[in-house]
Amino acid sequence: MASILFVCVGNICRSPAAQGILTHMVAKEPRLQDLRIESCGLGDWHIGQLPDERIREAAKLRGVVLTSRAQIFQPHFFEQFDYILAVDHKVLHQLHRYANIPEHKAKIHLVTSFSVTYKDEEIPDPYYGEEAGFELVLDMLEDSCRGLLEDLLKKM
Repeated sequence: MASILFVCVGNICRSPAAQGILTHMVAKEPRLQDLRIESCGLGDWHIGQLPDERIREAAKLRGVVLTSRAQIFQPHFFEQFDYILAVDHKVLHQLHRYANIPEHKAKIHLVTSFSVTYKDEEIPDPYYGEEAGFELVLDMLEDSCRGLLEDLLKKM
């Protein structure tokens, strides 16, 4: 079964929200019950912390509970995951710098490369913004995860 890793900067807003949304969607799809879904960040500032309270509250209103703990990206993740999905171009670029072989680079994509509405757009970092920013992030991630789910199901 496939494995998915979402990557952002600190692993407390965008990538854990993506992890939670996809996990929530997969729970309703029996054919994907063995799908491995995780998230991480490029920085180590928040290791072990729950996602930001504001993203947890916004997700909870949509029926998605975010419980993952922040972890930092590790080079061995290239061997452990089939899809490594970056939230923006800065993260995408850094992941490409970490990837040493073409097989690893081929696993790296923007999260929104699977989106219908937000195709190939960056997911903005809502950390320093207002509540509306968290809602936009969740909208973008839901659309992207829905597209990813459809892509995975087609490959089965």
